[in-house]
Amino acid sequence: MILSGRGVTAVLGPTNTGKTHYAIERMVAHDSGVIGLPLRLLAREVYTRLVEKVGHHNVALITGEEKITPHRARYSVCTVEAMPRETTASFVAIDEVQLAGDLERGHIFTDRLLHLRGRGETLLLGAATMRPILEQLLPGITVVERPRMSQLLYAGSKKITRLPHRSAIVAFSADEVYAIAELIRRQRGGAAVVLGALSPRTRNAQVALYQEGDVEYLVATDAIGMGLNLDVDHVAFAQDRKFDGYQFRHLNPAELAQIAGRAGRHMRDGTFGVTGRVDPFDNELVHRIEAHEFDPVKVLQWRSKAFDYSSLAGLKKSLDAAPTVPGLARALPAVDQQAFEHLARYPEVVDITTNAERVEKLWEACALPDYRRITPAQHADLISTIYADLVRRGTVNEDFMAEQVRRADHTDGEIDTLSARIAQIRTWTYVSNRPGWLADPTHWQEKTREIEDRLSDALHERLTKRFVDRRTSVLMKRLRENAMLEAEISVNGDVFVEGHHVGQLTGFRFTLATGGDGPDAKAVQGAAQKALALEFEARAARLHASGNNDLALSSDGLVRWLGDPVARLAASDHVMRPRVILLADDQLQANAREHVLARIERFVNHHIGTVLKPLDDISRAEDLEGLAKGLAFQLVENLGVLFRRDVADEVKSLDQDGRASIRKYGVRFGAYHIFLPALLKPAPAELITLLWALKNDGLDKPGYGDLIPMLAAGRTSVVTDPSFERTFYKLAGFRFLGKRAVRIDILERLADIIRPLLQWKPGTQPRPEGAYDGRRFTATTSMLSILGATPDDMEEILKGLGYRADSVKAEEAVAFLAGQDGTATAAAAVSEPVAVDDADAADGAVEAETVVVEAAAGEAEAAAASIDAQSAEAQAAEGGEPAEAKPVLLWRPGTRQDNQRQGGRPQGEHRRGGGQRHGQGRDEGRDGGRKGGQAARGKRHEGGKPEGGQRQERGDRHDRHDRGGKPNQAKFEARPPRREKPVDPDSPFAKLAALKEQMKK
Repeated sequence: MILSGRGVTAVLGPTNTGKTHYAIERMVAHDSGVIGLPLRLLAREVYTRLVEKVGHHNVALITGEEKITPHRARYSVCTVEAMPRETTASFVAIDEVQLAGDLERGHIFTDRLLHLRGRGETLLLGAATMRPILEQLLPGITVVERPRMSQLLYAGSKKITRLPHRSAIVAFSADEVYAIAELIRRQRGGAAVVLGALSPRTRNAQVALYQEGDVEYLVATDAIGMGLNLDVDHVAFAQDRKFDGYQFRHLNPAELAQIAGRAGRHMRDGTFGVTGRVDPFDNELVHRIEAHEFDPVKVLQWRSKAFDYSSLAGLKKSLDAAPTVPGLARALPAVDQQAFEHLARYPEVVDITTNAERVEKLWEACALPDYRRITPAQHADLISTIYADLVRRGTVNEDFMAEQVRRADHTDGEIDTLSARIAQIRTWTYVSNRPGWLADPTHWQEKTREIEDRLSDALHERLTKRFVDRRTSVLMKRLRENAMLEAEISVNGDVFVEGHHVGQLTGFRFTLATGGDGPDAKAVQGAAQKALALEFEARAARLHASGNNDLALSSDGLVRWLGDPVARLAASDHVMRPRVILLADDQLQANAREHVLARIERFVNHHIGTVLKPLDDISRAEDLEGLAKGLAFQLVENLGVLFRRDVADEVKSLDQDGRASIRKYGVRFGAYHIFLPALLKPAPAELITLLWALKNDGLDKPGYGDLIPMLAAGRTSVVTDPSFERTFYKLAGFRFLGKRAVRIDILERLADIIRPLLQWKPGTQPRPEGAYDGRRFTATTSMLSILGATPDDMEEILKGLGYRADSVKAEEAVAFLAGQDGTATAAAAVSEPVAVDDADAADGAVEAETVVVEAAAGEAEAAAASIDAQSAEAQAAEGGEPAEAKPVLLWRPGTRQDNQRQGGRPQGEHRRGGGQRHGQGRDEGRDGGRKGGQAARGKRHEGGKPEGGQRQERGDRHDRHDRGGKPNQAKFEARPPRREKPVDPDSPFAKLAALKEQMKK
């Protein structure tokens, strides 16, 4: 082999030296020319530039998969593999000649640079590391070294999310590229991806996405190092090891420089560095890359082009031939040679390969690229099928090809699926472009090209959808153009900038959409705020003019306007006048803000004044004086409910006029509570609970709002939850009584039922259901009915109210009651009502009038039911003997002695049988209550309603007034009667007594 470099010029240098641009300029200076490029993508770029210079009819594009060949085209742009072996063109150029040292493709570049020449000029373009080997192999060659037009500087290590705009991140596996692109999309808005596995059309589209500024980042493999002219300012290596087809190895300094050199274009400097898990480059490596000092290429890969087609063995021998020129090394078997070696062992292939023509045809078939990246054996099987058709039929079986093409013609699926289909269709695109392989090559070229384009577009769409935030893409482009961004707001509050949703306007607050923290965030917010400023003013005007129905106060303390929160309530000095805090951005300013605040405050005050009207009225009452005014103040501070025991002294000291003045505001003086019955409804209770929670930081306390549904459901008593804040029961209108809580008004009805049982006088008829001896009573079905409770619940409730139980045997209780009923006269005198001057008793008489009527129905329905003693009596009458009758509990008001006996137990706790002994109670019953009458008088409170053993002077008054001068009155007295006070004719009780007298007449 005698080689010559005469007429050959090598233009060498690092990246960004303008070598490719120089080659194009030299090419159009000749009447014809051929240029070979390492990538189909780069070939398409050069083709486009040439078309711009000389017109599309003068330029041909020839690759393994694509042919654009205008008639009499003067210039041809090819991939190196598609370059002709010989040419008559005046100009020939081969780019990136340093790839002649590549283990996989090097032998093709070596063949072209050694043998392909232009008639007038031949240019070899590549790295300066090629100078020694070129001068050795091509004596007489002219070498021109070009300096880099800008500096390349090392920028160290940076996190991926902190890389500057216009950065290319380099990795060497598809998985790593996709992972990095996904991270950048989430953090910085999006990235374009470039991989060798993508189709050229998809890579072009992704590069255009980056070049046109739709995204600021490019994630790629080392494919970008092959001469692509990209607008890259920084190259970051996320990996520095790659699989070269044979092994994993670190990139050498020249390879790193080839990729890093993509940073900086023309006169603009570029930087490079590392990111991710790559260790920072050492100083020596950095210096070599910055100074472009690399070890020279010493050996080029070579494979003989003198093929012996006489037989399969002859061809194999020629492929294994060794070079005879120093500086060349026999290349490792490439894909075509590997396929040939497999096929040479197939009996069916050997049988039909009987002459030189067929050997040459087999070798031509072996040139089919392995786009699918499958195993050599699988790739050889496909070639075997094609080769068999070519030998037996003269062309590839179009039915078989149609089936293969049909399988690939689907645009559904994700990235990997589409990539596999593109690889498959590229195989058949290559087949359709081989001369003589198909009967109708034009049809199949168009068909496969159409499918490949459609799949490529679908893949580009999937990549963009997955790795690019389109909103950011458009906005960044508009920002670079310094254009005014257009913003608009929809009727439901969606905010759009340049047609892309960027956030939501709720009330007077703007929330940026997810992912709005990228580089465009400030610009987006700025554009949105301009539109929001006008919208805020318009909304403020609409809210100011809106009616109360457009506003609502929710249980979380938020004021909502048409469903959107516009303010929240906070505690103030007055529990009924909470403070209003606007929920609005700073864009709501000056008069608009004041108008909005004033309108919301008016609504809140009106809402509280309407829902809590009784409480609001009493808080504003100006006709209350003295103790009545103080009691009203406490009632407001406690949001409508006072425990009577807490204000016992004030109530006792309150005169009739004071009571009347406060009662006209709807206040009820009950046995246990001073309260406003109108507030014992769900809406007032919910608002009362909210006001208390605002004042006491209770919105997050356990049980907040959980009791209102029970009140709305009509529950009269509920099982208590020990984890709940106890005050919530009171606010919802329930009295907490240990394990159960009872509605306040129901407790007053219970007191109305118990009162006559403790006022009943033994010997009179009829005996009320549940009455026992005038001092004690038993639980009745009417009590259970109004409480919605079980007998066990009833015990808990009565204990909680301060009653104490004496346990007696059922048969003894039956015998005692039988004695009581038998000794009574048929015409027992009816006690006449006695007028009293105690306002509390008057309250009880008047207020109980309605409640007793309401309770009558329940008592009538329960008349057939019997207490435990009556059950025992029925069993005895039937002659049956119960195994063990349940004891009867006789309830009586508790005393101080009871509390002392229980060792200071909390209210509501009681030991069964912890009262008097049964024998003692029975004796007291027999002697007519000589001792019990005095005890009963000392224990009654508000008609027999104790409050935990407190003093009960008012109960004594009831006993005194109820004597009424009856003949048997001395029998039940323990002390002489006191002198009666004169009757107040205006007393409600006196009026009731007069009405009763009239009814008797």
